[in-house]
Amino acid sequence: MQFDDDANLDTSEVQDVRGSRLPGGRATIGGGIVGLVALLLGLFFGVGPDQLGLSSGGDQAAPTSSSLAQVQQSCRTGRDANTRYDCRAVAVVNSVQDYWTQEFRRRGRTYTPSSTVLFSDRIGTACGTATSAVGPFYCPGDRKVYLDLGFFDELRSKFGASGGPFAQAYVIAHEYGHHVQDLLGVLGRSQDGLTGENSGSVRTELQADCYAGVWARHATTTPDESTGRPLITSLTAADIRDGLDAAAAVGDDRIQERFQGRVTPETWTHGSALQRQQWFQQGYRTGDMARCDTFR
Repeated sequence: MQFDDDANLDTSEVQDVRGSRLPGGRATIGGGIVGLVALLLGLFFGVGPDQLGLSSGGDQAAPTSSSLAQVQQSCRTGRDANTRYDCRAVAVVNSVQDYWTQEFRRRGRTYTPSSTVLFSDRIGTACGTATSAVGPFYCPGDRKVYLDLGFFDELRSKFGASGGPFAQAYVIAHEYGHHVQDLLGVLGRSQDGLTGENSGSVRTELQADCYAGVWARHATTTPDESTGRPLITSLTAADIRDGLDAAAAVGDDRIQERFQGRVTPETWTHGSALQRQQWFQQGYRTGDMARCDTFR
């Protein structure tokens, strides 16, 4: 995956609070079994702290002397995105939101941008307080995506994904798929109180995977709002394989087999490795969000 070296990055879409702390250093996910459960659920992608039953408090991160807002200082152009992983996150957020802005406009709707918050250790959100163990998530309470970039090391070391730049892009695009669902009023379908292969939760997550694929299909042809040129200039078959590999690595069956030694489909909340790959491919193959109706 390559970005246009001369493109300007819009860092206003990313809040960098790495190095900040919560007032009083409060945490709601501890060690032991609680931390393990949070890790296993959170790393499926998309589970916000409200769904994990975490603290209802929404204390915001307080700046410290080490909070340098690095992306605002260092991520200026596509060249930076090609050399720095945090700048790559900014560029992917820009590309994803450029696409959905234009797609909503084409459909006669208005896309409301969402910020991505880069944090470390723990963060306060409108959905509650979470630690890095929760993994990337979207909070509908404040309509923001939350991401600790250290997650991508976990994706390789704990879950066996091959990694690569597009694995990071897939994760971000998936979370913005939840934002699209929120704007369209379908995100609430996940709250049916059920688990298992046909639950609202699984269908919601698979649709977000499909939306990630739709964006990927158009990533190299969507013009940047400011320059009129695509921000992403190259997306190869190997990049797509990295995304599919990441999707499979966090399938419910793969995680259950790895951590509990058996697969229990009746407890699934996000879908199997094969389902996640299939729905990402559905979006990528068709490039049409209308073909992502996992609720049918």
